[in-house]
Amino acid sequence: MPSYVKNEDQAWSVPPQAYAERRPVDYVVPEPSSRYLTMRDGCRLAIDLYIPQAANGKTAAARFPAITLFTPYYRRFNLKPGGSGERAPNTAKLRDYFVPRGYAVVVIDVRGTGASFGTRDSFRSPRERDDSHEVLDWIIAQPWSTGVVGATGISYLGAASDFLAATRHPALKAIAPLFSVWDTYTDNYYPGGIQLKALTQSYDDLMVALDHDRREMLHRFVYYANPDFAGPQPVDEDADGVLLKQAVHEHLGNFRQTEFMPEFRFREEALPYDPTFSSATFSPYSLAAQIPQDVAVLSISGWMDGAGYMNSAISRYLTLDKNPRYLMLGPWDHGARIDVSPWRATQMADAPWLAEALRFFDQYLLGLDTGLLAEAPIHYYALHAEQWRSAAQWPPYQEEEAATRLHLAPQGKLADAAPAETTQQDYQVDFSQGTGAGTRYERIAAINSTEYYPDWQGRGDLMASFTSAPLERPAELAGHALIDLWVSSSEPDAAVYVYLTEVEADGRERYVTEGILRLLHRKVSLCPPGYRTTWPFRSFRREDAAPLVPGKFERVELALLPTAWRFPAGSRIRVSIAGHDADHCGQVPHGRPPRLALGTGGSHASSITLPLRKE
Repeated sequence: MPSYVKNEDQAWSVPPQAYAERRPVDYVVPEPSSRYLTMRDGCRLAIDLYIPQAANGKTAAARFPAITLFTPYYRRFNLKPGGSGERAPNTAKLRDYFVPRGYAVVVIDVRGTGASFGTRDSFRSPRERDDSHEVLDWIIAQPWSTGVVGATGISYLGAASDFLAATRHPALKAIAPLFSVWDTYTDNYYPGGIQLKALTQSYDDLMVALDHDRREMLHRFVYYANPDFAGPQPVDEDADGVLLKQAVHEHLGNFRQTEFMPEFRFREEALPYDPTFSSATFSPYSLAAQIPQDVAVLSISGWMDGAGYMNSAISRYLTLDKNPRYLMLGPWDHGARIDVSPWRATQMADAPWLAEALRFFDQYLLGLDTGLLAEAPIHYYALHAEQWRSAAQWPPYQEEEAATRLHLAPQGKLADAAPAETTQQDYQVDFSQGTGAGTRYERIAAINSTEYYPDWQGRGDLMASFTSAPLERPAELAGHALIDLWVSSSEPDAAVYVYLTEVEADGRERYVTEGILRLLHRKVSLCPPGYRTTWPFRSFRREDAAPLVPGKFERVELALLPTAWRFPAGSRIRVSIAGHDADHCGQVPHGRPPRLALGTGGSHASSITLPLRKE
């Protein structure tokens, strides 16, 4: 059961920050040593090694567990003469947190990136997975190593830790995938079966800028916009940069995301030239059965973490149910760069997730008695309540205590009961309609965001919207809202974008969450092995896709992205339905904006079920 407390510290017996404050910090971060490691096929990988250093400047006379970070975003930048700035913007936060606390940190340029040789044949290639096993072989053979290794990282790096665990290397004891996918198809590039076109283009631009050392392109990306950056840092043995130039030249053969990702219009459909390679190949869920049950797993995400990274964190937690496992969902965007709450005290996110990761690794890599085993396995943050909660299971609420069903009704009402008469509301899809530039989708495309949905006011008025009566008492949502929608389309394909908002007593409308679906993929299937959910699962496979019959009503179940949100008394709950998001997605169908009919009663009664606990 979840805990309901006024003091957020009571969500834990020992809050993460309190644990971190009493944890000794005995070391400093040294300048790294770097070198090439040669893989089985001759490809040389560049690594940086940070061994904890005593405060007097000498290397501590001790052995350390290692934490690995496998990155395609440069392990370290070179700087222009006289230049300044953080040279490892992708990993510095983790490096600076773990090294002083007694962990050796090893940062690796994955093949085809940074100063490493080779080419990338795909997004998270199986070759990278094999490389990671060899890197661990090297780590545990070093005199400073305890023989125990953990892996972590944000986004791509976090998923790399899943893949490393699937190699079954005996030295790997714990992984902390941070803000990272379990299913790259539906939680990243194709949410609801609809490709995020802006994400694909932006990510391709970023990787060309990095892999081809196109420095003039980096100003577009706030994380890498330092004008003093001068390409990837050569390893120590390559003082004149000759090897680096050779490596970068090889990167010109890397795959292009704009050409690669559209190959996967259907989930798990193999490439025409490689029957063994599909979207599952670069999605960690496909290797869940290969992750040893003694590997501890900490999954962390945030409520605005892209198109579905929070679903990935939850699914990873549900799937690896034989492993020691923990789940943390906070008021964060991708990578926790921003606190996304409209009621935040500061723009920048605080870092209880770092403290939680420290406690986790202390427990499973150092073998310390951290008290973690006595804590609830799940912690999540309730927006608008601005408090942390704990829970023993997901979803946090039992259905019998918190299932509130509201019905779409005529005149734009969201009613407690379904109208007896069979009625419908017509809606003409507008392909010019979008959600703006301050959404959950910008940060995952490496676009800077500091405010989330600040311009939502009035957008719902352009959609088919249904609004409840004012709430008589506060209520808190936690989990996945589920819409049961009767819909027909004038075209044989269409998309639905469902938005849940709060309309405050003064009329201010606030975005809460959303769910999107290409209706070609409306069929619900059983979860496959290695992929558990508590919400309707779709295969998004070609054989399960089916055109609509124009004018025929179909029943569609759609889970909105999970969140935790407190609605105060006097606020109203609003459901808005659109057929396109011009700022992020492609048209469905191309050039043929459909006219939708939404059932609002009788035999076509549409409703939304909210995991809503009333106070």
